[in-house]
Amino acid sequence: MAEEAAARVQLEKRASKLFSGRVDFLLSAPQLRFLPDPTCPEIAFCGRSNVGKSSLLNALTGRRSIARASVTPGRTQELNFFEVGEPTLFRLVDMPGYGFAKAPLKVVDNWKKLVRTYLRGRQALARTLVLVDARHGPKDVDRDMMTMLDETAVSYRVVLTKADKIKASELEKIIAATEAEARKHTAAYPAIHVTSAEKGMGIPELRAAVLADAGV
Repeated sequence: MAEEAAARVQLEKRASKLFSGRVDFLLSAPQLRFLPDPTCPEIAFCGRSNVGKSSLLNALTGRRSIARASVTPGRTQELNFFEVGEPTLFRLVDMPGYGFAKAPLKVVDNWKKLVRTYLRGRQALARTLVLVDARHGPKDVDRDMMTMLDETAVSYRVVLTKADKIKASELEKIIAATEAEARKHTAAYPAIHVTSAEKGMGIPELRAAVLADAGV
């Protein structure tokens, strides 16, 4: 038990050091033909519009604005790639937010085609992180995304965001409900991550998980 804890601490330290080093924007891919060559592992981040994906990416990398939120949720339709390490050890992939409360039907269809094809056919994809707002827990659109990942046989972690925005008692209920939801999905990692980009909650642990998933 002590050895496991010590190994976990060491991994968190290594992850912190790596993310404090080189993290550079590589490119945006509005279509699959613009994807970079799959030369290293990729960790993809997806979540409902306004789930706090950009803030989490910024917190993980220790930057203020490496990932920028779209002015109009549901409008950004590119896969954004960031390289980590010198030389590059792995990539972070910022996927377009889903939810689409105000997005035209054509935008929604384009998103589905881009994301589904990327998830299904990207050999470099090591893990996907599904971000869920801790204030609400899994919504139908989150369940739909998780089912899509199940169907494409892409393993994923569920990450609760904005955990500092609700009371501890309510958070416990949301965690329990999210864990119960994850157990229903064949491709979901059994343990969920509870984070707050603003307070730094769960960030060291998530960094370590990303490193482990990337195999570096």
